[in-house]
Amino acid sequence: MDQDQGNTTTTACDHEVDWLVAGAGAAGMTGAVVAHQLGGSVLVVEKEPLYGGTTAKSGGVAWIPGNHRQAEAGVADSVEEGYRYLKGLIGDSVADARVRAYAERAQEMLRFMMDHSHVDFTALPEYMDYYETVPGYKRGGRSMDPGTISLRSLGNEASHIRIGHYDGLLMPFNVTVQEGRALGEMNLGSYITGLRLLLRYLLDVPARLRKERDNRLTLGTGLVAKLRRSMMDRDIPLWLNAPMKALISQDGRVIGAEVERDGRSVKIRARRGVLLATGGFSQDPALRQEHQPAPTDAAWSASAPGATGDGIHLGRQVHAALDFMGSAWWSPTYTVPDGRVVALISGKSNPGSIMVSTLGRRFANEAQPYEDLVKAQYASHHRGEATIPCYLLFDAVHRARYPIGHIKPGKVADDSKIPQDYFATGLLTRADSLAELAEKLGMDPDVLEDTVQRFNSHAREGKDPEFGRGDSEHDRYYADKRVTPNPSLAPLEAAPFYALLCHPGDLDTKGGLACDEFARVVNDSGEAIAGLYAAGNASAAVMGDTYPGAGATIGSAMTFAYVAARHAMDD
Repeated sequence: MDQDQGNTTTTACDHEVDWLVAGAGAAGMTGAVVAHQLGGSVLVVEKEPLYGGTTAKSGGVAWIPGNHRQAEAGVADSVEEGYRYLKGLIGDSVADARVRAYAERAQEMLRFMMDHSHVDFTALPEYMDYYETVPGYKRGGRSMDPGTISLRSLGNEASHIRIGHYDGLLMPFNVTVQEGRALGEMNLGSYITGLRLLLRYLLDVPARLRKERDNRLTLGTGLVAKLRRSMMDRDIPLWLNAPMKALISQDGRVIGAEVERDGRSVKIRARRGVLLATGGFSQDPALRQEHQPAPTDAAWSASAPGATGDGIHLGRQVHAALDFMGSAWWSPTYTVPDGRVVALISGKSNPGSIMVSTLGRRFANEAQPYEDLVKAQYASHHRGEATIPCYLLFDAVHRARYPIGHIKPGKVADDSKIPQDYFATGLLTRADSLAELAEKLGMDPDVLEDTVQRFNSHAREGKDPEFGRGDSEHDRYYADKRVTPNPSLAPLEAAPFYALLCHPGDLDTKGGLACDEFARVVNDSGEAIAGLYAAGNASAAVMGDTYPGAGATIGSAMTFAYVAARHAMDD
């Protein structure tokens, strides 16, 4: 085998299927279900001992423009509006045919999966797109909740599913996106929702007797479980601990792959094609150093440990082109002493908090989309503003009222309930005054006090003239509607004061194998490599260096896995 060329001198194989899939996240398992439904024999190989990938660690939301469930939520939308919005964001950085394919075929994928699998998304009418000034923007309905499924429905496969950090993060029971929104309203309805969920959890006697986690799976873990259950219904084999090591090519076409299983190399012929759905390269230090903005560190990524760029390495064997290697699905993150990396998606937006550099100065609108916040963090750092790392600052009122990442509100769990190693490691810092907090963080107390006092003055007026926090619908979505005149702004006045150490993290990388509108991997000349497809974070993101709305990662991953399987089976 000449791995650099991706050729083999023999076509003799140990196994033969129509469709070979590498990676058991949302993209890989969607591609498997679709190909099987279309009459193909399918094998999925996963290098990790657990299935689910980064999808399992996510919120599981899919962004689907023009989806058929929007009408149920009272939202009018169309494929053309979705395309116009995407095009307005992406511009000419991605081939128009590929952008249009996402806009036109996402809702087709959704109907197919809801008709032929356990996948069942519900439109979120209040979860708006991220950029309200772009033509085609919608105030809600394109981002979709994956719903729930019982862990017990997986049988023996339940022990092999990756459990995401959102599962049981704040409470012993799991919540859907819609339920989390209801709980966050902090009104009578919130208490009713919380009580209902708690009772359901406690009354699940079989799980409680076995001291299991919540049997009801939601968010990314729930989506993964639905896809795995769909594979089980079809007897689609899944090999765990089975990394794909090399592609097999013949006469310029990818005809299969070599997979390591049980310590030996297994050659698998794929009559219709190979789908690379192996995730991004966020956990590969060398690729990060080569392509990502500096400073960078895999320890800041909230992705699955298997996101080490396998698809890129495999694609290079057959001279695949790469694109957007400097981009990622950015989000501020923090690292818990036990090693968990938590994405700070919404906890940065509630009133009574700001983000500051290590010099004690604000540098951005904290409530803006998480991708844009990290971009601003890097831009500020490169201007010499020392924003990597940075700190989320909040006061006692904020601490009492709101969760901070996975840390429960103080009225639910006071500081004595926070593990002391959070403070010992510097993840959290607490002080009785701003001056004391500054000294503990190595800042000039005068600078920090000036930053906070200036912010407080503006917060009382309900405007942020420096960075525009709270001006957009997105900013206000994650905020506290009870706070006026701006739900995202409140002064930091009540001691003690706190600081949470944050880094410019990511949910995974966006860069990967360049693909056409049929999800075929292309070479440097733009020509499709026959028999080779890619979807999810193994492929270069269809939205380029943008992030149209919550769920764009999973929505595009599932869409192009669907497109790939259909093209391969029709070929």
